Amino acid sequence: MGKLEGRITVVTGGASGIGAATVKRFAEEGAFVYVADVQDEKGEEIVAGLGEGQGAYVHLDVTDSAAWQEFAARIASEKGKVDVLFNNAGIGDNATISDQTDEMYLKCVAITQHGMYYGMRYMHDLLQASGNASVINTSSIFGITGGFGTSPGYAAAKGAVRTLTKNAALAWAKENIRVNSVHPGFIDTPILGDFDRSALGDMHPIGRIGRPEEIAAVVAFLASDDASLMTGSEVVADGGYTAR
Repeated sequence: MGKLEGRITVVTGGASGIGAATVKRFAEEGAFVYVADVQDEKGEEIVAGLGEGQGAYVHLDVTDSAAWQEFAARIASEKGKVDVLFNNAGIGDNATISDQTDEMYLKCVAITQHGMYYGMRYMHDLLQASGNASVINTSSIFGITGGFGTSPGYAAAKGAVRTLTKNAALAWAKENIRVNSVHPGFIDTPILGDFDRSALGDMHPIGRIGRPEEIAAVVAFLASDDASLMTGSEVVADGGYTAR
């Protein structure tokens, strides 16, 4: 029996990268997974690759509060609860703060920060109905450090996610809802774009960047009862990057 056997889970940004790897891991652990994304074709492919009856794809713009409320209503009708919410959808930006456009900064914050607020806000009642719920929010090592002095929207959003996670953990501590953040280092996903993977790997003490499956394993742990004492925690998985 898997560690998430019979649990109802939600993964945003579930069509690619860390999200897709986590969807597969949750299903392997016995969970039913709602895969939420705006990449419809990829999302449907991910669900098709799961076991029969183990998942459903939902088109979700995480910046749309009304869409979140409709999604919550659907889950309430179909399943009646959410046991695990993996708030993972996010994008990056690359300019410096003096060169960034207002539009790109606000878009990055809307998806990467506000989307996680909406997820917790509108899934709260379903999480409460679980009686044993876990929320995992994807932050970043650049939610802890200043990064390279670029990507101000990403840094601001991921820093906010780090603190918002702790705030929600305290608010819900007596409601049997645990809330933790995961802080990946550089992971081989589409968000890296054209970055030189080898050069990035050399920045890590272990000599390589991470794989999406390695973060999925951390998320699956936080989702499970093995992490029952953990709430308000920030879990860094970065190959030693921030240890220097």
